[in-house]
Amino acid sequence: MNVVAVLIFFQAVGALFGAASAVLGEVSYMHALRDGHIDRAERAHLSHLARGLKFGMLLVLLASFGLVVEAYRAQAVVQPALTGSYWLLIALSVLIIYASWALSRERISFALGSALVFTGWWFLGYLTLGRLPAGSFGAAVALYVVAAAIFYGLLRYARFLTTPPEPKLP
Repeated sequence: MNVVAVLIFFQAVGALFGAASAVLGEVSYMHALRDGHIDRAERAHLSHLARGLKFGMLLVLLASFGLVVEAYRAQAVVQPALTGSYWLLIALSVLIIYASWALSRERISFALGSALVFTGWWFLGYLTLGRLPAGSFGAAVALYVVAAAIFYGLLRYARFLTTPPEPKLP
């Protein structure tokens, strides 16, 4: 079996694992807020999902690094580090890491950070599977911004529907 094929497989598995964990995390968070607070069991469940996201990111970054090293070792004509898709993958990874850090420190709103991370993971998944539309780095960033804005609205609306109404004072 080819080393490049194995690295691409692990990169795709990591991205899809992260995307699936992001979906489960959103659903679990909305379910946890249904009663108005997050109890200890729900917090433990969200902690397990966070570990899944870290594992997915580790797989993506290690496989990406392995692909760059393998291309250099094989003296490939097109080096991955010189392509727009590689830099999009790196930019999305850094954005996901930064947005997750900012969410944990409450530096950005939960809705915005969650939309950035959720959209970033799905873009990583589509990028590693080769399903992201071909284009320049700028076009991919513009598509990401539009998709993040759409998911921001959708996630805000979903949280609005699942959050219990505030009690009215007499």
